[in-house]
Amino acid sequence: MHDPRSRDASSRSQTAHRWLLAVLWLAAASLGSTASAEGRLTPIVRAVRDVSPAVVNIQGQKSVDEAGEASPGGSRQVNGMGTGVVIDPRGYILTNHHVVDGVRQIKVTLSGGQTYLAQLVAHDQETDLAVIRIRTPRSLRLIRLGTSDDLMCGEPVIAMGNAFGYEHTVTKGIISALHRNVQVNETQRYLDLIQTDASINPGNSGGPLLNIDGEMIGVNVAVRAGAQGIGFAIPIDKALEIATELLSIEALDNHWHGMSPMLLDGSKGPVTIARVARNSPAQLCGLERGDQLERVGTLSISRPIDVERALLGRRAGDNVPVMVRRGEETLELELAVASCSSRATFPDGSSPLQQATWESLGLILKKASRESFSSSDLPYQGGMRVVAVRPGSSAAKQGVRKEDILVRMHRWTTVSDQDLRLIVGRVDSLARAGTVKFYIVRGEDTFFGHLTVASLSKTARR
Repeated sequence: MHDPRSRDASSRSQTAHRWLLAVLWLAAASLGSTASAEGRLTPIVRAVRDVSPAVVNIQGQKSVDEAGEASPGGSRQVNGMGTGVVIDPRGYILTNHHVVDGVRQIKVTLSGGQTYLAQLVAHDQETDLAVIRIRTPRSLRLIRLGTSDDLMCGEPVIAMGNAFGYEHTVTKGIISALHRNVQVNETQRYLDLIQTDASINPGNSGGPLLNIDGEMIGVNVAVRAGAQGIGFAIPIDKALEIATELLSIEALDNHWHGMSPMLLDGSKGPVTIARVARNSPAQLCGLERGDQLERVGTLSISRPIDVERALLGRRAGDNVPVMVRRGEETLELELAVASCSSRATFPDGSSPLQQATWESLGLILKKASRESFSSSDLPYQGGMRVVAVRPGSSAAKQGVRKEDILVRMHRWTTVSDQDLRLIVGRVDSLARAGTVKFYIVRGEDTFFGHLTVASLSKTARR
């Protein structure tokens, strides 16, 4: 005879054994899945995941003329696209100038899908870089910055961008060459570019080229038409140098600090003050040449652009704490931001005409010699050389520099003082017109921009 209780105990034991096997199998499968996921989490996946929140997509529409150049009175409308990277949590974004040039409404889409209208803050036409800004309810994630100082041919890179409107497209490749000079068209020439075979398509312009650690080492800018695997990027060290000028508190806020911060030991070295202007806020607060900047306000300083970021948006008279390393000492000083109007309004010895162009155009001009054009093939009879650019003026924001030669404004050539007098006599009507197109010669190249003219009558009442 068999005891029923024995059969029940045996059945329960077999059931428990099956449940244990099932649990062990599920645990093993889970561990295998986790191990597989970890194996798939490659450096490229990590880099893309970490950088994506700081990469934005740019859309806009512009008017172009028959030659395809941006023009307010262009005969047709075209849709443009591009990419940008966040360089300040308040919404300042670095991109290519050609992405936003002539665009009336710059639409910026974040990685989360939110779309904002952006404002063009400043640009540099020679390097084709621009800073735009969006205003968001929350601070934005910054791009991780690397250096282009130690790049090696053959090292892997990643390109991100709004390729053909496909947002946050990722491609990979290697650095094919360094220090390339590329002539794109008659007016745009790029110097010292990174060449890569990572796919860069229309819409990638302004986006980041990353190293395998997810650090931005370049700004994607161009692709060789008709070729495969030949794309170019502006080295990040050069791009940040220009971005520092574009975010200068002199250009944007009409304020100044009077120090020249530099990375004297490559991109990894401390930010060191190379020069302190006489009677400047920097000198008055006790800063000295050779001081190593550690913090301005609440912002740790690792690059010269951080100094401008820390002071941008402050009011004249604001006291900002500055921490520096001087020898073996750490010093805490207090810098008082000052208005540029506290400096000389225009260089000593300026004529009444120069004072008028300084106030209305933001420029002091002097007739350029014929020799300035004799060695080039440029079709100009002469021009007016830029002697000084007023900080914060429209000319400064348009990227005009000392030694540029103004050759045309609106429909008038600018060859002599008489031409300038004609323009100055019409500044009130030009001011009402909004912006005026101007052309400058820089070296062997001609550039154009759109200048906002200040009315002299308003200036006199100020």
